[in-house]
Amino acid sequence: MDIYLDHNATTPVLPQAAAAMADALARTGNPSSVHRFGRLVRRSVDEARESVAALAGVSAANVVFTSGGSEANNLALRGVADRAFVSAVEHASVLDAVPDADVIPVDGNGVVDRAALKEILAGLDGTAVVSVMLANNETGVIQPVAEIAEIVHAAGALFHCDAIQAAGKRPVDMRDLGADLMSLSAHKFGGPQGIGALVVRDGLDPEPLIRGGGQERRRRAGTENVPGIVGFGVAAQHEQDAANDYSAKLTGLRDDMERRLLAAAPDAVIHGAGVERLANTSCIGLPGVSGEIQVMTLDLAGVAVSAGSACSSGKVTPSHVLSAMGRDDEAARSAVRVSLGAETKAEQIDRFVEVWSDMARRRDTGAHSRRSVA
Repeated sequence: MDIYLDHNATTPVLPQAAAAMADALARTGNPSSVHRFGRLVRRSVDEARESVAALAGVSAANVVFTSGGSEANNLALRGVADRAFVSAVEHASVLDAVPDADVIPVDGNGVVDRAALKEILAGLDGTAVVSVMLANNETGVIQPVAEIAEIVHAAGALFHCDAIQAAGKRPVDMRDLGADLMSLSAHKFGGPQGIGALVVRDGLDPEPLIRGGGQERRRRAGTENVPGIVGFGVAAQHEQDAANDYSAKLTGLRDDMERRLLAAAPDAVIHGAGVERLANTSCIGLPGVSGEIQVMTLDLAGVAVSAGSACSSGKVTPSHVLSAMGRDDEAARSAVRVSLGAETKAEQIDRFVEVWSDMARRRDTGAHSRRSVA
């Protein structure tokens, strides 16, 4: 039985999104063309834009389609201000978008230090944008972004929220969050890979990263990825209807899983367990066993999890998220991320717990054997 527990990396494409994309691929026409073929394709793009806008609680004119979440983050941070401030636990596409950005510290649970943020922004001169994610992709920790937005706006800065990991798992109404800009990515909630959006409040006009045509109200040039946009729209509509059921189901599965893991290995650590997290996410540290070894062992048993962000897979450096939370290198290297999905079943969690617990037992037996020889 193959078990997929890496939904924060990417989710399965919803059947209805795949079907809509197939229909879009069968059509001929450039959405910028004024003839009948182009108009029909344009209509499908407009309908999808409406669905994504509804998910974000804005009007369709506020949605800028991009090639994915990374482009959306780059557009937000490089196109609206002279100076950037980012939290220490942001995704690499935020941290690397503006390498000289000022870094906002977090506490031991990975939550932004609001007192430090106020101090950093005091006496701010010139235009600035502050970027704080709604939900962390590695730990699932939820940031108090509405409170953070108030601090940012009081200092006269703009607020960008990377809501990529949160969308589909909890509400992402941009006005409730207090964001001026918000990033989304379709493949995190049942849409296809390679399509995302930057949601921009009224009156804000980011400098385009890609120039050449008048698409997306001149905010992002290039012929639209029509099948991707159509799939994005279907996924956005579906998630508006399913988010509440998703959280209720997965919270119980995750909490029971964590209880059993800690019973099997009392020295294991659930990173970020002291604060609100996404219902589907658990970042688990098993001291003495590297995350890479855990991932490979589980993979051989047919269970897919990840060591940190999927965008960083292959790296051997410790998780920058856990390091920012004050974990030492050993602790940061020994963590894996388990992220459940809407179709995750209890028996799949049982299998994961069985394999992981066996790893913990073998670790303990090996340590006992080494002590006996010594």
